[in-house]
Amino acid sequence: MNDDAPKDPLALGLGSLGGGAGFGSAFMTMSQIALRVLQDQFERIGYPILTAGVIAAVGVGGAYGWYRSFNLNNVWQRGVIAVLASVGALLIGFVAAPLEGFFGIAGMLVWLALNITFGVASARWALTGKGVEGSGTGEGSGTGKGSGTGVR
Repeated sequence: MNDDAPKDPLALGLGSLGGGAGFGSAFMTMSQIALRVLQDQFERIGYPILTAGVIAAVGVGGAYGWYRSFNLNNVWQRGVIAVLASVGALLIGFVAAPLEGFFGIAGMLVWLALNITFGVASARWALTGKGVEGSGTGEGSGTGKGSGTGVR
């Protein structure tokens, strides 16, 4: 699979799972927001919008979990991460429905923002587990002076 072993496989796996769940649930929440905005046309477009939201949540959640956990050498672990990210995206996305009942469309918009924020934070955690340059995993303070003639 991949010759580069991850720096922190736990952070990579959980970050991938959280990123997939966060981004997938954002799609589920967006479909519920669209349904709420267009509720007077529910008979005509209600079920296709919800179906598209469920399919997008499962697809984005699973694909992102699979893609971000690429550096894990065990395919079975990657598969479990992808499936859990898909199921998590559905469960987290369905929470928008009771929020709409309590807080209206503003509550669902806040939930959408929280889903995206959770996805971004989890993706950054996965990147630190991967050990990529520029992800904040290096050492040093960055305050030194140099001539700018380093070796690439």
